[in-house]
Amino acid sequence: MSKPYICFPCRQTLLKRLRGPRYSHGITNRAYTRPAFAPKPVLDVKHIRQNPGLYEQNCIDRNYGVHAKNGWKILELHNRLVVQQREAVELRQRNNAIGKELKKAGGQSSLLEEARTLKTKLAEIEREEKDVQQAIEGLALELPNLSSLKTPVGEQPEVLGYVNGDATPQGGPRESHVDIGKELDLLDFEASATTSGWGWYYLKNEGALLEQALVQYALSVAMERGWQVMTPPSLVYSHIASACGFMPRDQHGETQIYNIGQDASAEKASLVLAGTAEIPFAGSQANKTLSDTDLPLKVIGPSRCYRAEAGARGVDTKGLYRVHEFTKVEMFAWTCPPSQSAEADDEFAEHDTNSQVDGVFDEMISIQTEILTSLGLHARMLEMPSTDLGASASRKIDIEAFFPSRTAIENGYGEVTSASQCGTYQSRRLGTRLKRERGDSKLDWPHTVNGTAMAVPRVLAALMENGYDEQTKSVAVPDCLRRWMPGHMDKIGPKTKKSR
Repeated sequence: MSKPYICFPCRQTLLKRLRGPRYSHGITNRAYTRPAFAPKPVLDVKHIRQNPGLYEQNCIDRNYGVHAKNGWKILELHNRLVVQQREAVELRQRNNAIGKELKKAGGQSSLLEEARTLKTKLAEIEREEKDVQQAIEGLALELPNLSSLKTPVGEQPEVLGYVNGDATPQGGPRESHVDIGKELDLLDFEASATTSGWGWYYLKNEGALLEQALVQYALSVAMERGWQVMTPPSLVYSHIASACGFMPRDQHGETQIYNIGQDASAEKASLVLAGTAEIPFAGSQANKTLSDTDLPLKVIGPSRCYRAEAGARGVDTKGLYRVHEFTKVEMFAWTCPPSQSAEADDEFAEHDTNSQVDGVFDEMISIQTEILTSLGLHARMLEMPSTDLGASASRKIDIEAFFPSRTAIENGYGEVTSASQCGTYQSRRLGTRLKRERGDSKLDWPHTVNGTAMAVPRVLAALMENGYDEQTKSVAVPDCLRRWMPGHMDKIGPKTKKSR
């Protein structure tokens, strides 16, 4: 069948014209069997098939080229499904007519034979309909979320601002946290290489104490703003991780998460180690209906995170910068969807700029900024480009701290926090619905927002490098952490042989 022509003279205008209040999102192909008890995704397939060109361009912008034609395939399958359904209606009508004729004629053999033939055809059409519907769902699930109009298209992020001064610290490369940690007996990579391999580590002495202090400080900042504390499980079902946009392999085929070996004969739902608390947090409201009067629902909690992090080991991943297991404090929230513009004739209005979604998102950025400011770390804030967004995110802001030992890489900047808006991507896949207590009684879908409050290993590395005094061979402990350190410790110095 011929496809309607859709050009892209102005991406921003097209997105504003085609995007509706509810829209579908997606992930890479599924590599597991969804168990019967798993939440059934409810995707806005209608929006996809009405705007296949929009989804094609979005896939291209986000480096999901392999899925760019999914919208067109869905449209083609839908048209085939419509034809089958019309044929089924005609067959059922004929079948009903035969039933009436049989009652009058007393069971003519020719009519009985036709009735059997019709029953066979209807059963075949029903099987085909089921297969087509499953194919449409699979194609829709593969599509990444539609990018926000604030997301730059391409590979270059947009600098939004700085933390603790606009100027990048000057001077050549300084000592790495790996050397500092070894000298002050805070880190042990040799022992972990023996027990687990590269990408693992031991935190020792004050290094281990700083980890706990960083966790407690991050929790205290969010709790003062009314966030609820929750400690999530580390193991989650594969279908829960998938619904959140995390798959065993990403769109480039690289391993993302660890699968847990289980007895295949037990026919149990497969389990994975959570790469972030975002996954179990989102899953905590699966198959539930939230009231708009209870939103925003904001939770924060510490957890251990597990990342397979496939790829070559190099200087840019040295030490604590990229590891397989780490402690992180994560923020997660469910919010009411943005309201449509009150000006009905303004077709270019994307949504309410004072929405609950944006309010919570800004609060997350504020918490991240407050923490990094108090820790004394220089950092820059970036609006991340379309190619850097994960499958679930429509918008993402990263904050990168300055690492003195990494000046040859991205001018020394490295990501320490991230915050993302995910729209209805996760709630639609997890069956998390929204009930409005006032006004429209129709069930809707809450928007989800997530953000890092504290990624311990990278922040710890940045503190060690930026707080290191070469004269005294010691690391300064920021004021905001001292209340959680023994004796309100203000610096970490060399160990004596006895203390080791």
